[in-house]
Amino acid sequence: MAEENNGKTYRFDVCDDCKSTCCQDAKPPLTKNRQKIIQAYLEKQKIEITQPFTCEQYSYPSVDEHLYCRLLNKTTKKCLVHPVKPETCRAGPITFDINFKTRKLEFFLKKEKICALSGVLHKNPELFKNHFEAAKPEIINLVEELSANELRAIVKIEEPDTFKVDEVDLSIDVIKKLGLT
Repeated sequence: MAEENNGKTYRFDVCDDCKSTCCQDAKPPLTKNRQKIIQAYLEKQKIEITQPFTCEQYSYPSVDEHLYCRLLNKTTKKCLVHPVKPETCRAGPITFDINFKTRKLEFFLKKEKICALSGVLHKNPELFKNHFEAAKPEIINLVEELSANELRAIVKIEEPDTFKVDEVDLSIDVIKKLGLT
């Protein structure tokens, strides 16, 4: 499957031992295309999840009563749709923001105190480079596919304990979509 995450954007050896709860109250944004991919994967794998997606100001995987993602297997602590998981999950612990004044898409790395993988990436420039090269197009694709209203809602969400690692110019299409021309 072309959409499969082939291991470039995760490290289960780090994540398995982690005590953080990145799958709790995260609400990663989903494009319509990613929803279709996840739904097809769930059907192919015969995984039944009632109402896998929620849409408020933007679409995201539904959460349970404790705000855990419904796509998380609580027993194994692994994502049920790992090969096709949301772009920001694939990119994590890289996150993003949009600077409307400079018309830049900014990339941030979460700090080690909230993500063990961040610490590993921060301490190993080669691992960080490889991860970031895989994460960056995931985020760019997400930003290009989401609507202006969805993007504006997402960038209002505070992302504490991060630091900026890179930025790129927004594409002309995103600039137009956001009315920044």
